[in-house]
Amino acid sequence: MIWVVLVLALLGMLTLFGFRLFRKLMAALDELGKLADKTELLQRRSEELADERFHPAVFSDAGVLRAAREQDAADRERRRQARRDSLVKRGKLLVRADPQQFSHLTRRT
Repeated sequence: MIWVVLVLALLGMLTLFGFRLFRKLMAALDELGKLADKTELLQRRSEELADERFHPAVFSDAGVLRAAREQDAADRERRRQARRDSLVKRGKLLVRADPQQFSHLTRRT
């Protein structure tokens, strides 16, 4: 009788372990399929990037390069000025703020 119970318990455990292994295998195969899709997408993107040729600036027209550099400098200066303006605006808002609005910050507890 004990051997029958032990054999049934063994078969139950083997079934349980087999089922868990099957579920893990199916999950791994699903993840492998997702990985294959991502790999295919990355492969296509790398081929697109490889098609874009590198053109060294040595062979470009100096006037075109100078204009591009001046445009970049002007854009950079415009961004800096916009940031300065926003900081000044923020500072003016802080200076004009009502002190009673922030009294809870200076109160000692």
